[in-house]
Amino acid sequence: MKMNGSGLVSRLLLLLCISDLLIPMSQAIWLSIPSSGTKCVSEEIQNNVVVLADYLVIPDDHTHSSPTISVKVTSPYGNNLHHKENVTHGQFAFTTSEAGNYLACFWVDGHNQGGGDVSVNLDWKTGIGAKDWESVARKEKIEGVELELRKLEGAVEAIHENLLYLKSREAEMRMVSEKTNARVAWYSIMSLGVCIAVSALQLWHLKRFFQKKKLI
Repeated sequence: MKMNGSGLVSRLLLLLCISDLLIPMSQAIWLSIPSSGTKCVSEEIQNNVVVLADYLVIPDDHTHSSPTISVKVTSPYGNNLHHKENVTHGQFAFTTSEAGNYLACFWVDGHNQGGGDVSVNLDWKTGIGAKDWESVARKEKIEGVELELRKLEGAVEAIHENLLYLKSREAEMRMVSEKTNARVAWYSIMSLGVCIAVSALQLWHLKRFFQKKKLI
């Protein structure tokens, strides 16, 4: 079956759209931070994944200066990956070394003149979404369909890695479930054994009591 250039491009774009739906590679979040509180966002990310994020305080229309915020990003085991204070914008990037929930927290630490909530725009990218495809195209001198094929290849690899990660998590959860079921079964058997032993002891005690009273 022959396919012209426009048909090939259409199929590539369709596959890219499907891969975008399967993998949340990039997401822009609008945060409303209270003047006396903390707002956090988290994402469960597997090991060895590139994370890139930009954050920006959105000033109100009636204010001339933007309030400053503090930002702290921690790993699933509590390691500090990024910490800034008294900033209105910034960026953090890292490669995950632990699998789990990565937490980014924001709070107001400057003098907020309005005293109300502070709006922050957070552009969070992971995996293939954090890759600079323009630099790749310039470095390898590729463009057009070839560049889209490279993006599609990266998306397929990301899907494969996500499937392997989900499979490993499912195996871990199944193992935990099996261990829990085994422990519950042994506990039930032990409880049943204790009940039988206590019942037998009570019958033996009552039998001796009645024999001493010469009731039987």
